[in-house]
Amino acid sequence: RGRGRGRGRGRGRGGQKEEWIPATKLGRLVQDGKFASITDIFLYSIRIKEPEIVDFYFSSEGDGGPELKDEIMKIKPVQKQTSAGQRTRFKAWVAVGDHKAHVGLGQKCAAEVGIAIRGAHILAKLSLIPVRKGYWGSKLGTPHTVPCKLTGKCGSCRVRLIPAPRGTGLVAATVTKKVLAMAGIEDVYCRSTGQTRTTGNFIVACFLALRKSYKILTPDLWPGVELLQNPLDIYPVKMDKK
Repeated sequence: RGRGRGRGRGRGRGGQKEEWIPATKLGRLVQDGKFASITDIFLYSIRIKEPEIVDFYFSSEGDGGPELKDEIMKIKPVQKQTSAGQRTRFKAWVAVGDHKAHVGLGQKCAAEVGIAIRGAHILAKLSLIPVRKGYWGSKLGTPHTVPCKLTGKCGSCRVRLIPAPRGTGLVAATVTKKVLAMAGIEDVYCRSTGQTRTTGNFIVACFLALRKSYKILTPDLWPGVELLQNPLDIYPVKMDKK
């Protein structure tokens, strides 16, 4: 019952993906291979306005990089008082990361749960940031912790990330532990103050702390790196006439 000619449940899903037609100049240059990796986009501080650009670098079909993992952090109902009564909507927080050095966080409010999750997932890809890692003590092996003490604040929640010795693990709350793991951090001490029960603000504060990792100039970054001209200025893009 209700399963006739592909209009019912279980039919018509997972069909062929539509071909990506870039809408921005950055998207067209990425498709043409002018940016070798997503690091080049971050190097020139270019804003990403299409989620397909992130998919291009973090999928098996695209550039062949590590695939992005996503996780729903929290869903909660929010209400607005109207003349007819209350209007209930749903707010969702979704985090994405490659468990190496990139993490993104998005939040979206919509009338339905599914729409809110999809919107938050897209916004999480657009807000993807590189996370700088460092050492505690001797510089042996690969970087495993945050490079210095980092602080993030959202609402009354204040999160402080402190470098930890190798083998310590993630000494943090359950929610922030997921965000830190997605960013590829292996060892860290997390200190938080404020009303951390408001999970949304707590996650955002942790995300803002990680974002600061590339905003500090340490002595190992003092040697000047020759910055080449922005590829957006070098390559003209021909627009297709409609």
